[in-house]
Amino acid sequence: MTWSVIFALTPVAALVALGQLLRRSEFLAPTFWPQAERLCYYVLLPALFAHGLAEAHLQSIPVLPLAGVLIFSTVVVAIILVLVRPLVRVDGASFTSVFQGAVRFNNYVGVTLAAGLFGAKGVALAAVCNAAIVPTVNLLCVLVFARYGSSQCKGTALLRQIATNPLVVACLVGISMQMFGVTFPRIIEPAIGAIGAASMPLGLLCVGAALNFEGTKQWAEPVAVASVVKFLVMPVLTLAAARILHLSDPALTVALLFQALPTASSSYIMARQLGGDAPLMAGITAAQTVIAAGAMPVVLATLVAVQVI
Repeated sequence: MTWSVIFALTPVAALVALGQLLRRSEFLAPTFWPQAERLCYYVLLPALFAHGLAEAHLQSIPVLPLAGVLIFSTVVVAIILVLVRPLVRVDGASFTSVFQGAVRFNNYVGVTLAAGLFGAKGVALAAVCNAAIVPTVNLLCVLVFARYGSSQCKGTALLRQIATNPLVVACLVGISMQMFGVTFPRIIEPAIGAIGAASMPLGLLCVGAALNFEGTKQWAEPVAVASVVKFLVMPVLTLAAARILHLSDPALTVALLFQALPTASSSYIMARQLGGDAPLMAGITAAQTVIAAGAMPVVLATLVAVQVI
């Protein structure tokens, strides 16, 4: 198990490192990266999810138990974070960054790893994970920003953004097609599949380009809190929920994988727009991306071994 995760992580780490190198060398214009992120988020990744769910054999996937495990563990972690808020020595805006660092996840890394471990079934499982966690995490973050952020949040407008989130919409489209037995026309299905597949390498390059290591040491405590919750508390709670709902491999491994992913680079944009601590968010994102390379194989292998025992 450990070596399987390491082998799956190796190309991910290589692409992230290449993205960082390309940005630092300015081989591509700085304006390329925001446009590439937009392309991935609004076109490529939605195509991957819609195609993966529509074409998958969901009869072999425990959709409801998997979604239940992910939503339960995410909500419980959110409640724990709010309860221990007085113990975290940061102001309200900085707490929103700690919160995002603990509950948000990097879609690109998750899909790539799931596909590397389980192939097409891994992509379908990853799509189900996104369908469950994306709206949950966004709703929780909206509530936390409304309570602790330094700017006023328009709740209705933000909830509308969640409902129109391209990843949520793509998952709903794919699930609907699956439920009603509708498939993509064979004349365009290969193109949609190819568009979706392009999201993984380009998305990982964007992750690397977005990393900002400046000031990471300055925020040692909040980075540590967010990372302990992300790489330890969240996976342990996920395993506990999986035991209750009798979730087994490969869905178990993918659930643990997604709940141990480093936070998304888009967290920085959300922090900047909604009154969070954007510099701290950048530091948490960079630190977790590096920590994940060593933490994820250990956490996954240990928890899966405990489940087997």
